[in-house]
Amino acid sequence: MRAIVSIDELRKSRRSDTPGVAPKRLPSWFKVRIQQGSDYLDIRHNVDRRGLHTICEEARCPNIWECWNNRTATFLILGDICTRRCHYCAVKTGRPESLDTGEPARIADAVQALTLRHAVITSVNRDDVSDGGASIFVETIRQIRYKVPSCTIEVLIPDFLGKASPLTSVMEAGPDILNHNIETVPRLFPTIRPQGKFDRSLELLNRAKQLGGITKSGLMAGLGETMGELREVMDELRKVGCDILTIGQYLQPSRDHEPVHQFYTPEEFQALKREGLALGFRHVESGPHVRSSYHAEQQTGNPLK
Repeated sequence: MRAIVSIDELRKSRRSDTPGVAPKRLPSWFKVRIQQGSDYLDIRHNVDRRGLHTICEEARCPNIWECWNNRTATFLILGDICTRRCHYCAVKTGRPESLDTGEPARIADAVQALTLRHAVITSVNRDDVSDGGASIFVETIRQIRYKVPSCTIEVLIPDFLGKASPLTSVMEAGPDILNHNIETVPRLFPTIRPQGKFDRSLELLNRAKQLGGITKSGLMAGLGETMGELREVMDELRKVGCDILTIGQYLQPSRDHEPVHQFYTPEEFQALKREGLALGFRHVESGPHVRSSYHAEQQTGNPLK
């Protein structure tokens, strides 16, 4: 890969991208070392033999080699077909199958077999069921608590269409961290997250905090927002008491997804991290490769409880 030294030149070239056009080459700082170590293969074996899904695979995460070799994986529950079509996401969309009530026990078995210290559980959107799949989140937390009491649990939940009761039931199950990604700035929601609402996501994080949870959210950079808009969202998240923030570079999953409008430099990500910490976030994970669960276990090492 060639290094592009001028971020302004790179941003100008990327703005010419349109859906249906192949992505241009990535900057040099996106080089990823592909390696299949014993820990990677152990996770692969446990996921495959139990018929489980991971967001690492479904969302084509560039960190899968690093994370799996560090025995970190994010389990995807409620199936692998999403009822929404966000223009940044690689997860399949369509009509999902019925909920798999045996899924929570199999995930807990995998957490136990892999001797995980921190488990991250996320899901597709399931707007086709009345509680958005909250009952499966609850049972997954319960099963992990029963089989691996020492394991901390982070759940990355959908917005449940703004319904209060599904969120309450998940919070009452006692996850250590409640994550809901805001993803982008308000101006871009209609085009990037057409079935989502910025205020609804913000209100979910607010209610979770009021219910006593440790809350977390994430932002993607490079969808056409400005640095000023990113700062405004960070400020809004702090106003509802959000504790942990992740900021990472958006990458176009395919020609049919929203193109990358700009690449942020590692220095710009570090600047955002400093600003986030100054706003009062307890932890800010910010960098080109950062995704929602990147270094998630390390974040529990902060005095969050």
